[in-house]
Amino acid sequence: MDSRLKWNQKYKNRLQEMELPLPNPRLQQLTQYFTGGSALDLACGLGANSLYLAKQNYEVEAVDVSDVAIEHLKQQSLRQSLNIHPSVMDLTDKGLFHKKEKEFDLIVITYYLDRSIFPIIPSILKDNGFFFMETFYHSPHNKKNVSAQYKLEPGELLSTFTDANWHVLFYEENESEGRQTIFVRKKHSLS
Repeated sequence: MDSRLKWNQKYKNRLQEMELPLPNPRLQQLTQYFTGGSALDLACGLGANSLYLAKQNYEVEAVDVSDVAIEHLKQQSLRQSLNIHPSVMDLTDKGLFHKKEKEFDLIVITYYLDRSIFPIIPSILKDNGFFFMETFYHSPHNKKNVSAQYKLEPGELLSTFTDANWHVLFYEENESEGRQTIFVRKKHSLS
């Protein structure tokens, strides 16, 4: 099944069941770092994180493959008068990232994994900007029904984002929930 069709159906079902998501709890715990500016929410889904960030004074670009999710987020942001710009985007089309001339103060990815995005993140994040990511990993204690290709290896986020370009502010690998979470600041480049 085409990924757009799959996600459109999942989001239609959630909306029919009135299952509105809540913002990521670990993201909410990091509020002390959120001073506003520009944010990019990749694979935003129904937009709980986007709505939360807009309330923290961010101008949010929210992208997802599902037009059902994006339409829902457009309605929510208009209803609440929030500064969110939702758009449909297939994140597997990396050419779309190169068309982005904007750099962001904050980039958020939750429960979406495409490792080919990792090298692109620094190029669209401002110096001293923040990157937050949380997704599934291969945990010995968690047997969630998620394909192995969409799970990180143990310690993968930490090893990916601990080079000279990043300052790690928060990292957690929760075995029982089968998730990894990282929050990093991009160091100032000398170029």
